[in-house]
Amino acid sequence: MTKTETTRNLSLALEKYIDPHEDPRVYWAKEVSFDCATDHKIRVDYMQFKPVNNSVSGIEKGDFYCYEIKSSVEDFQSKHGHIFIGDFNYYVMLENVYEKVKDDIPYGIGVLVPDGEDPFGDWLRLKCIKKPRRQNRSRSVSEMLLMMFRSAKREYRKAIAKKDSKQIPRLALDTGDKTHLYMCPSCRHTLEIGYKHCIFCGQKLRYEEAIL
Repeated sequence: MTKTETTRNLSLALEKYIDPHEDPRVYWAKEVSFDCATDHKIRVDYMQFKPVNNSVSGIEKGDFYCYEIKSSVEDFQSKHGHIFIGDFNYYVMLENVYEKVKDDIPYGIGVLVPDGEDPFGDWLRLKCIKKPRRQNRSRSVSEMLLMMFRSAKREYRKAIAKKDSKQIPRLALDTGDKTHLYMCPSCRHTLEIGYKHCIFCGQKLRYEEAIL
């Protein structure tokens, strides 16, 4: 199995571990970036938020879980991808990788490893082989939720673009080598004609407003 395949399989397994039933009450996002306007930008592979309840105080008392995927020993030894800013933090890796690096894993960081294939689908089931310990989170709830929301919105836009590109064939509006373009009336981004929705903001498109 290649590094890319391992990363993809672990990512799918983690998504099913976090949200096995695609429940809208489970709050998570992937590739969540922080400090974007600085020279020390960081990115967490996956984040999950568990509020105590939906009240203001319940949200303020909620916990953030951070997950970093490591596909190999070399990936673990890289200086990148060790961003643990949540209340509880995990590595996600193969068990044979864990056996080789377990002495280098910080005391308070948990580890999830595959535990066979899930009986309800073609993804791996995860088990906790090392429990995390709560750490004192330095970032505010509002900052963490905002960054999660922004990352989730990015993935939503990508999903719309992927859906449109699969289901809506590009319209035959080419004249020679010239392709007609369209400006989204909402975000003003320019894109090729052929999508039902803007891939940047999700606005429904009307092609009578097309520009050349």
